[in-house]
Amino acid sequence: MIWFKAFISGLLATLIFHQGLFAVFYLAGMVPSAPYNLAPVPPLGVPAVLSLAFFGGLWGMVLWLILGRLSGLFFWLGNVIVGAIGPTAVAMLVVFPMKGLEVTAKTWTGGLVLNGFWGLGVALFLVLMGARAAQKANSK
Repeated sequence: MIWFKAFISGLLATLIFHQGLFAVFYLAGMVPSAPYNLAPVPPLGVPAVLSLAFFGGLWGMVLWLILGRLSGLFFWLGNVIVGAIGPTAVAMLVVFPMKGLEVTAKTWTGGLVLNGFWGLGVALFLVLMGARAAQKANSK
């Protein structure tokens, strides 16, 4: 059940925190493309935002695997830091080159900020769903 909660936390954090902040950036003219992209992506033709949310869910599970035993400030900061660095590094070093997208200091910075905020969202949803309480109960 905890892995399901971690997946849902990552998925919801993508749709609310990541895409929410991306919307703020878009409205401020800081990014050229709109959030909540519904354009189909290969190979299944699902909307891009749903694909992103699915991978956000998988990353949520990775964060739980790495940080689930932490508590207090270390849990929150860990989710922000690992959430910022992990997905951004994979995006910039693997995904962007595969898609022929330019990797710049601006994309790195934007990715770190967006994904750090996403990591905060993952931590928040884990706590709201009781994952932290379940983890503490199982460790006793």
